[in-house]
Amino acid sequence: MSGLTPSQTVGPYFAYGLTPGSKYEWNDAFSNDLVTPDASGDRIRIEGQVFDGDGAVIPDAMLEIWQADAQGRYANPRDTRALPNAAFKGFGRCGAGAKGDFAFDTIKPGSVPDPDGKPQAPHIVLAVFARGMLLHLYTRIYFDDEDDRNAADPILALVPAERRATLIAKREAGGATYRFDIHLQGDNETVFFDV
Repeated sequence: MSGLTPSQTVGPYFAYGLTPGSKYEWNDAFSNDLVTPDASGDRIRIEGQVFDGDGAVIPDAMLEIWQADAQGRYANPRDTRALPNAAFKGFGRCGAGAKGDFAFDTIKPGSVPDPDGKPQAPHIVLAVFARGMLLHLYTRIYFDDEDDRNAADPILALVPAERRATLIAKREAGGATYRFDIHLQGDNETVFFDV
C-alpha cells in the first residue's frame, strides 16, 4: 500500500535532553540561563507565559532563543566581529511550566545590522514549539525601553502599527526583568514571521 505519510505535530515532548536544568541529571549544553562569566553587558531576565487561542496556558511548550551579545555580535563563524574566545553563545532553550510559564536569564543584546547594513533595534529571536502545531513559530522580542531604536527598526516597521505591541517586552518596575507573553491565536495573537 502506498500513500502519504501522515503529518505529525511538534509536541508534546519527552523532556529528557530537550529542556535540561529541570528534574534530570544533564550536562547543560543549553539551558534557559545564557549568562556566562565573561559576558559583558546588562544582565536581564525575560519572563512570560504561553497561551492558546482560548486564553488557556500551554504547559508543555518548548521555547528557543537566539541573540547577539551586548556589542551586537553573534557567536557564529560568519560573524567576523565575534570574539572567538567568548563563552557567550546566545542560544537558550526552556520548557514551559505547569502554568505555561517560562524564563530566560541573558544579556540585553546590542544592535545588529540588517542585510543592507541598517541598524536593527536590540532584539531576541524566539521559536515556539507546541503540541498541535505542524511547524514551529518564529517571532522577535523587542524591548519597551528602546523606543527610538524600535521606531527605526526595518523589520518592526513591516508589522502593522496596531500589532507591534505583541512583540514588545515590557520592563517591570525597578528591575532588570522584562515581561513577554506569547499568544498563539486569538485577539492578542503574537506576530509570527514566515521564515
